[in-house]
Amino acid sequence: MKKNKRVWLIIIPILAILAFMLKDSYTQKSIEDLPGDFKEVAFVRNEQNKGGIIRIYAISVGNPAQADYQACIDLLPVNDYGSFTTAYFFDKNAPYPTSLTVEAPHYDAKQFQAIQISKKSGTNK
Repeated sequence: MKKNKRVWLIIIPILAILAFMLKDSYTQKSIEDLPGDFKEVAFVRNEQNKGGIIRIYAISVGNPAQADYQACIDLLPVNDYGSFTTAYFFDKNAPYPTSLTVEAPHYDAKQFQAIQISKKSGTNK
């Protein structure tokens, strides 16, 4: 009887932790949840054999007046040690690129006009 009680005292906290982790993973905020009607339309990253990871995003914005660009860039990943994340924001009602390149200028700037460019970099620990 005591052994069964001990097993339940171990199993219940483990199940509670697993339930919390599962709930947390399904309720993570994404850029679609932010004000501004954001939608990722293109993404590219380098192969990263040596050096930092470079991520480039093209994001359409349905409501530029209410868009929270800082919150959007904060949700995008960045790693330490020389990594960079760049997000180009485009008006949803204007032409925007659907593919990007790792090499600058990343898209045809003559054809597409970014309304906002945000960048963040990793720290060197």
